Amino acid sequence: MPEYLAVLAGATASVRLLPAGVPPELTLQQPPDQSAQPSQQPPDQSAQHPQEPEAARPTATGGRLRQAFENDLVLDYLDLAEALAARFEARGRERADLNQVAYLGLVKAARGFDRSKGHSFPAYAAPTITGELKRYLRDRSWMVRPPRNIQDLRSQLFRVEPELAQELGRNPTVSELAGHLGVGADEVREAINASSSLRPDSLDAVPPHGGALPVSEMLACSDMPLERLEELSCLREAMQELDAADRELLYRRYFCEETQVELGKRLGMSQMQVSRRLARVLVDLQHRLQDSSHCAPVSSAAAESTSSTVTPKRAGSGLSAKGSPRRNPSRVNTT
Repeated sequence: MPEYLAVLAGATASVRLLPAGVPPELTLQQPPDQSAQPSQQPPDQSAQHPQEPEAARPTATGGRLRQAFENDLVLDYLDLAEALAARFEARGRERADLNQVAYLGLVKAARGFDRSKGHSFPAYAAPTITGELKRYLRDRSWMVRPPRNIQDLRSQLFRVEPELAQELGRNPTVSELAGHLGVGADEVREAINASSSLRPDSLDAVPPHGGALPVSEMLACSDMPLERLEELSCLREAMQELDAADRELLYRRYFCEETQVELGKRLGMSQMQVSRRLARVLVDLQHRLQDSSHCAPVSSAAAESTSSTVTPKRAGSGLSAKGSPRRNPSRVNTT
């Protein structure tokens, strides 16, 4: 028997002859195997629920494409961010810091860009980057932060002043700037002075030309100012009007530096009584010093006599003359 006939005989041996009237296309169907186990697969859910549109289901591929698109935008427009940051370089900030802020604004613009609403990314990104730079300069660059309206007015002056100078051929005055911007002259002066709040000058800074002292060493000072002599003269006169017991109390407390407990033992009083008496005497002495009738103008002779008789007991101590306190009574801690 040829080989193909053997194959054909094996195939037809399993085919059952159907009754008459059955369509011939069903002659190759086999009955289900009753010995097979029932299928454990869950029913098809797609038959119960309509299929969702393909665009409504996010895919990982779409997310990667969007990320790649944003990365390309950022890398292609780094020059735009740096050019916008260069406009704010004269505001007293480092160029590198401004570039970093501009890069953040560029990333923010790339994430929010929708190509379906427009095809010009630079036109969309420029306001976003500029807004980030302005927000950074407004919130982070001030050492002493002025009000918002003063900051905005200072920015307007920074832009308008060169234009007016070119138009007038000279530097514009405060009134001319105020008239051009439609604000008051006082507001313009306040905005101009606000520049010192951006970066205050250091008292220890040395001038760049050299040969000069720092500002802190050039401040005017005097070893024995005339005002100090006048205060001492008034204090001497006010002390003479106190009772002898009160003068003795002040002398032993502030010149001899006796404690309130020691004074209480000496005077036969408690520490609380000594404290209250000292407070009363100091308030009385302060009122006398505030009364201008007790102080006469200090003449040159009086100044010489005061400076010769009033010598500090040691550095930081007050007067050494008997009956005179060593410190300003208004600053004495009575406890």
